[in-house]
Parts: sequence; C-alpha cells; structure tokens
Amino acid sequence: MQINNLVKLYFHVCDKYKEQVYFEVQTHSNNNEQVGFITDEELITIYLFCVAYEEKYRIKSMHKYIKNHWHSLFPVLASYQAFNARLNNLCDAFPVLLTDFMNRVSISSDSLKILLGDSLPVITCSHKRGDKVAKELTDKGFCATKNLHYYGVKIHLLGLRRASSIPMPQYIKITPASVHDLAASRNILETINADISILDKAYADADLAKRMQQNGNTLLTPIKDKKGWAAALKQTDQAFNDIFNEAVSSIRQPIESLFNWIN
Repeated sequence: MQINNLVKLYFHVCDKYKEQVYFEVQTHSNNNEQVGFITDEELITIYLFCVAYEEKYRIKSMHKYIKNHWHSLFPVLASYQAFNARLNNLCDAFPVLLTDFMNRVSISSDSLKILLGDSLPVITCSHKRGDKVAKELTDKGFCATKNLHYYGVKIHLLGLRRASSIPMPQYIKITPASVHDLAASRNILETINADISILDKAYADADLAKRMQQNGNTLLTPIKDKKGWAAALKQTDQAFNDIFNEAVSSIRQPIESLFNWIN
C-alpha cells in the first residue's frame, strides 16, 4: 500500500536529515519553529513521494494531491505559495539524497564498465534577447549539435551503460553555458572508475586519453578530420572513419535517451 511507502520514505528522510541534510539547508530552514509549521523532513518526503510513487512533477500538482488525499498526515500543510518557497529553499538537500541513493543502488551493468557522457543545454532565452533569468548561473553559449547560440546553463553527465536501459548517472554537474564540455569533466574523467569511456568529439584530447589510459580507462571519441590533410588522404580513411563514428554514435545513443527522459 502507498501509506507503507510513504511512512518508510519519511523515516529514511528523517535519518538522512539528521546525518547530512540539516547541515546543507540550516541557513534557509525554519525547522526550529516546528509548532504550526510543516517540517523540512515532511516537505522533502512529500516531494520525493509524489515524484517516485505518484508521477507528479509539478509543485502545484504535488500540493493539490497531498491536500486532497493525505491531509490527515500533513495537517499543517502550508499554502501553495509557502510550500513552493520552502521547497526552493531546500534545494541543497536533494543532491545529498541523490548521492546517497546512487551509492546504495545495485547497478546492473555490462561485463565491461562502459562510461557514456555528454552535455545537455538548458536554454533560458535566445541569444538575441538580454539575459534576465538566473543571471548568477547563466551566460551565453553555443550548442554545436543544434547550431544555436543561447543564454542558459549546461548539464554535464557521465553514466554507466546498462543493457536495455538508460545509463546510471555517476557524475552530474551544472555549469554556465560557455563552459566547454572537456573543461567541465576533465578532472573526473582522469580518476573515474571505468574500462572504456565513449564520449563525443568535444572530449577528444590526447593528454586526457593518456591520463585515462594510465588508470585502465580507454577513451573513445568520434574521429575528427585533421586540418591540413590532403584530399587523397581524407578519402583513403573516410570509409573507416565513417564506420567507426557510426559505431561510437550507436553505443552513445542511450545517453541521448537519458537526456530525453530528463527533459
């Protein structure tokens, strides 16, 4: 029954809140004023319960659902405006809980640890307009895949490939749109545990490949055309390059599915 899931989730959140989460959110929390106020633990539980068990992803839908169906368990549920504001203040709690989840989950992966990675542009507005949204986080960038200049951020993600499923994220980072994919992920790629890392052209770097190889991690990226090559040399290698690049793209396809799921 759903009430069992809700109660188990609440106790888990309470344990994690005392161990780690409190230290991340105490600046923005009014949890010391518990009389007449819904607690941080209850707010986090409501959010995770609605996402995981009820497939509700909009804050307003969550608030309405809890008010209509579970109000007896959350009698001091705040108004929607206060509920939304409190959740925003608790945003630092969710990376902590996500890290804990990823450390606990059993990952069914290929016999080889194949790491897939890419970046996803999050567009806040067109480059033709002034940047007015989350200016402290965003700036102007360029998405080569879409041939698009934009204001926004990038989500950089590395995940373990799994058979017949989307990759299991191992590393997630958000940067301003202008930060290059390689610069955002170089440090983690040099140390992350994997057998093969299959990435796009943006990560093609001889020095990085050498450092990764020293850790037993082979870097594979699509082959770029080299500047200054004679047309005859390009034609000689074209067939191999096309087949290799197609193979790399097909293996990397699940990371695109993961980004579609995030969208």
